[in-house]
Amino acid sequence: MSFCDHCQGQRFDRAQVLRALRAARKRLRESETACDADQTFALAIEAIRSLEIPHLEPLDDEVVDGEVVH
Repeated sequence: MSFCDHCQGQRFDRAQVLRALRAARKRLRESETACDADQTFALAIEAIRSLEIPHLEPLDDEVVDGEVVH
């Protein structure tokens, strides 16, 4: 079983987002300044915006041997 390029890209993108959010959480925990909910979400949004995540479109005419999960 394999994943199509579109789904494999989404799995990679999700991993990138989770790493960025974990790093932002670590920065908040190590910070001496207290943040309210709005500031915390703003930091999380900025962390995700800084990522370069391409959008992959599935190819309808692609032929793949074996089972492909989409």
